[in-house]
Amino acid sequence: MARKRKQNLPLDPVETVVEDLSHDGRGVAHVEGKTVFIQGALPGERVSFTYRRRRGRFDEGVVHTLIEAAAERVEPRCLHFGSCGGCSLQHLAPEAQRARKEQTLLSNLRHFGDVAPETVLPPLTGPLWGYRRKARLGVRHVAKKGGVLVGFREKGSSFITEIGACPVLVPQVGERIGELRALIGSLDARDAIPQIEVAAGDEHTVLVFRNMVPLGEADRARLAGFGAATGLHIQLQPAGPESVHPLGPGDAVALTYRLPAYDVEVLFRPTDFAQVNAEINLAMVDHALALLEPSAEDRILDLFCGLGNFTLPLARRCGAVVGVEGDAGMVARAGGNAQRNGIANAEFHAADLAGDFSAEPWARAGFHKVLLDPPRTGALEMVRHLPAFGAGRVVYVSCNPATLARDAGVLVREGGYRLVSAGIMDMFPHTTHVESIALFEKPW
Repeated sequence: MARKRKQNLPLDPVETVVEDLSHDGRGVAHVEGKTVFIQGALPGERVSFTYRRRRGRFDEGVVHTLIEAAAERVEPRCLHFGSCGGCSLQHLAPEAQRARKEQTLLSNLRHFGDVAPETVLPPLTGPLWGYRRKARLGVRHVAKKGGVLVGFREKGSSFITEIGACPVLVPQVGERIGELRALIGSLDARDAIPQIEVAAGDEHTVLVFRNMVPLGEADRARLAGFGAATGLHIQLQPAGPESVHPLGPGDAVALTYRLPAYDVEVLFRPTDFAQVNAEINLAMVDHALALLEPSAEDRILDLFCGLGNFTLPLARRCGAVVGVEGDAGMVARAGGNAQRNGIANAEFHAADLAGDFSAEPWARAGFHKVLLDPPRTGALEMVRHLPAFGAGRVVYVSCNPATLARDAGVLVREGGYRLVSAGIMDMFPHTTHVESIALFEKPW
């Protein structure tokens, strides 16, 4: 086997001025004409940095000395910022983070879609800390580091960051990382638990331990004691997502969140997709419905509907709504949520929205308005079909500005829509993740 050649990196720090911010939150500079991505640097700063890696087209480094700081620089709240890969922008003031995300959205729309919104919407903002109610924490027993590590991956690495707390997770979990480390370290099966799924509803918080081997009675008793002491509900996952089950009778809780403005309560499983930021989700649903302007005469299509996060509130405001989702299990649970909320004017269907769905009965019906909230890959096939629905108004919720921009270009140039407005929603503060929303209309 050929050995990997060691890189001949300069040992002395190099001074430079940072010009921009990359998509992953690193400073961008140029040294002798070559691009360098510098971890910990912000635009406008003069820094000295040390090289970490040299590549053909670009190099990578880390700040050694901050010579001139940017006005937007702030002190990170988390002690592990810089090593933990969970956050990348804690050193940038929140308002500057949002300005960068808005710039990213508009730049993507211009470069990938050749479009621009007629109006830029004000950003939706919410809590900066303790907001993350869904997360997957890595777990690894590392004897050389004195025991078990629980947390997110290190920056640019598959290793788990050694942390004791996480200020962006809901406090009932984020403030107990050290306790979780001690708990798993006490288990006989500590080498067979690779992850913990965190899921918090309005009333209960569940921790799902992925157990690669059956747990003995002593381990089960330790987990049960931790749950009783903390009020967290413990569940186990010995195989795929469908294998998740409560550790004990008291752990069989229903996870729910409410959308009070619509008298809706959504039931979800710990492994289901749900928006991570509860407060922003409330504002996002209001925002999306305000843009869509549903009325009692409207028949509305909600694509990639999941558990009905938008579908059920829409049902309270329109004549009929059809939700479509690729995951049959989620579709079944969305239908169950409609029944639980006494909603009779919503129907749900399972379909591959990246394939040919034109023969589906729901796809042959007309719609006045459409809302879509696709995954990161976007909705290219769907937006090409949208004009066939006859919808005069489309609201597109996106977790990836690049695919939103691509799809927006198709809607405008091929579908004949106007990009009326677009803006960001700060779903993930302190990260480079850009959540956005856009309104399209037919110029009748």
